[in-house]
Amino acid sequence: MKLSSAVRLAAVAAACAISPVHAQSGGWEPTKSVEFIVPAGTGGGADQMARLSQAIIQKHNLMKQPLVVVNKPGGAGAEGFLYVKDAKGDPHKIIITLSNLFTTPLATGVPFNWRDLTPVAMLALDQFVLWVNAESPYKNAKEYVAAAKSAGAGKFKMGGTGSKQEDQIITVALERQSGAKFTYIPFKGGGDVAVQLVGKHVDSSVNNPIEAVAQWRAGKLRPLCVFDEKRLIYKEKVTDKMAWSDIPTCKEAGVDMDYLMLRGIFMPGGVTDAQRDYYVELFKKVRATPEWKEFMARGAFNQTTMTGNEYRDWVAKTEQRHRELMKEAGFLAK
Repeated sequence: MKLSSAVRLAAVAAACAISPVHAQSGGWEPTKSVEFIVPAGTGGGADQMARLSQAIIQKHNLMKQPLVVVNKPGGAGAEGFLYVKDAKGDPHKIIITLSNLFTTPLATGVPFNWRDLTPVAMLALDQFVLWVNAESPYKNAKEYVAAAKSAGAGKFKMGGTGSKQEDQIITVALERQSGAKFTYIPFKGGGDVAVQLVGKHVDSSVNNPIEAVAQWRAGKLRPLCVFDEKRLIYKEKVTDKMAWSDIPTCKEAGVDMDYLMLRGIFMPGGVTDAQRDYYVELFKKVRATPEWKEFMARGAFNQTTMTGNEYRDWVAKTEQRHRELMKEAGFLAK
């Protein structure tokens, strides 16, 4: 029996009040707990973003079922990717990805490709900043890179997270662009990298903003440039003299390169459009909250978002760029 227009409108309004997402998702919604897989360890950027999303969803009642964050960092994230790949057709699993979506299979040969999954939404892009110790004499990127080049191969140490991943890829690209040659020192996470730079155990790092902002605010580190085509948009002062928007792009500073890291959501392959659209709408609601906006500002994220074919095309293009960068660096699996 068909509802009258008035009853139908009332039903839609009630559904939106209880769960703003499922009314827009073709009627599908989770029927049990949803696993939110993080293919990285605890405390890093992906983990922070996943746990913030979980808290926002719970606080604002955006899902009827619980969202449970599960870390699967083994094999540089391969454990998490293979877990979701093997869950084909299961709409109760989602995964947050960073650039190890590309670097891990390319570097290790693990039997996984992003096409094994279903793209849902780009949440943001994460920045990389070239940092030095605040007591170093270098005031801009051009000056620092020139000093590293004149010092000779391997004299300057670049700290980064992991091997054959984003930080080392950026370091190799920086070497090729500038002619400098760094000794790359891998650490377990961005927090460790910042501590090592404060302690002068390395000469520089290419940490994400959120991983070094505390040390910058404390006057221990100095940002030289951001690896993006445009300056950061955040104008609130972080130190007494500088905001994120005051940091020049690396191109402005005489180092012509850029690199951004994906923060995006995928599902297993074989799910329906309605199931995918449920999560598209869910994360649209998450991004609209004040908590999310505050997190974006605190971490100085590039707030580009995408869904659908635009997102899929961006992922395919970015995979190819990683393939080229890693081939140049000699990082591809044999």
